[in-house]
Amino acid sequence: MALGLLGSLGIPPLNLDLELALDAAQIRKRLGRGLFEMVAGPEGPQNRERIHATPGPRWFADDRPIRRVHADASMFVGGLRALLLQSLHPLAMAGVAEHSDYRADPWGRLQRTSTFLAVTTFGTADDAQRAVDRVRGIHRRVHGVAPDGRPYRADDPHLLEWVHIAEVDSFLLAYQRYGAAPLDQAGRDDYVADTARVATALGVIDPPRTEAQLRARLKAYRSEMHSTAAAREAARFLLLTPPLPLPARAPYGVLSAAAVSMLPGWARLPLRLPYLPVLEATGIRLSGQILVGGIRWALSANPTPRPADVVTAG
Repeated sequence: MALGLLGSLGIPPLNLDLELALDAAQIRKRLGRGLFEMVAGPEGPQNRERIHATPGPRWFADDRPIRRVHADASMFVGGLRALLLQSLHPLAMAGVAEHSDYRADPWGRLQRTSTFLAVTTFGTADDAQRAVDRVRGIHRRVHGVAPDGRPYRADDPHLLEWVHIAEVDSFLLAYQRYGAAPLDQAGRDDYVADTARVATALGVIDPPRTEAQLRARLKAYRSEMHSTAAAREAARFLLLTPPLPLPARAPYGVLSAAAVSMLPGWARLPLRLPYLPVLEATGIRLSGQILVGGIRWALSANPTPRPADVVTAG
């Protein structure tokens, strides 16, 4: 690209290595911008500027593990795994199936979720609280009766906790496997504690605050997990028929395989997902590391703005 442009303008050619470096830098920046806008929407760059650069107190200081995990490219894998795991609760899945437009507008749902995570993790305390208040307002309007006859409410603290712990477990596991610098035990406990602040604000009662508590809470929910037609349909949509252009399908297939490989066996059977331990420990893990590393490389070409001051809100 740069070579052709220089030649067409009659400019003497530069050192070939420099020209190739210019081409690579441009490709990297464009790829990073495209990936970011896919998950954050067309207004993503402006929202990022506002979220990160607005001065004021934050819920989390710069050195908190939640910032490290949520800024990493491993979130692409963790987010997909979280959706699959969350779908196994029949009441949570009923709320999504009956009140969400995930089939018609999956990218819009992804963009709203990623913006919420960004605001609560990196935004000012005031912006984070406003984001939480908006979500709680939406939750109050989501209620109904599941196909099995049980009533559900999106603001039910018990359902909110399931969605929360499935998400936190997925983000943490993905970061430990594919993240830039995995956390030690203290860091993992601190990450769970950080996420508890957001969960409490959303209405979860006594969310887990250590990794051990997270594992125990997940185990306690096991008996509530069941296979449903809605969950299986969501898994098929997420893994096999997402609305993607042809060139993006192979990389997305790698992300999907990486996400499925991190699901426990008890979560795969209800969703009719395969268990291939040898392949998962070798080819899938390696391809996942390469792809997540490539995403991280592309996204780092567009640096995150810094606020004038960052003070942790009490």
